[in-house]
Amino acid sequence: MKVILLEDVKSLGKKGDLVEVNDGYGRNFILAKKLGVEATAKNRNDLKLKKAHEDKLAAQKLADAKAFAEELKKVQVTLKIKAGEGGKLFGSISSKEIAQAAKEQLDLELDKKKLVLPSPIKAVGTTMVPVKLHPQVTAELKVIVQEA
Repeated sequence: MKVILLEDVKSLGKKGDLVEVNDGYGRNFILAKKLGVEATAKNRNDLKLKKAHEDKLAAQKLADAKAFAEELKKVQVTLKIKAGEGGKLFGSISSKEIAQAAKEQLDLELDKKKLVLPSPIKAVGTTMVPVKLHPQVTAELKVIVQEA
């Protein structure tokens, strides 16, 4: 019996896969628990259309991420904080503060979790902060730290 999986099934396949299973297993487990549907011509066509739609949405998200990455290259965020001798900061600047400053200064919604900051910024100067917008797109945001 051929079945199209509606959910991931351990040791069988992922959501959307077309798999061959024994008749009893298919009827009594997969179909009964609504983990899949029988692979009729209509269901196969629906799966093909759904995959095409998902591919189109994924391509659109990738294009949006690339466009936003280009926009981030042109802008910079400036933060002012107290500093001691040699440009060493009293405290540090985290991704949360950078995201907040980007919202206030540039009106850009940046998720602090998407800012890839290996360690907080602890010195005055310019830092390029990677921003992971999409699994395939990483942009860089210019962050300027000034002494207050």
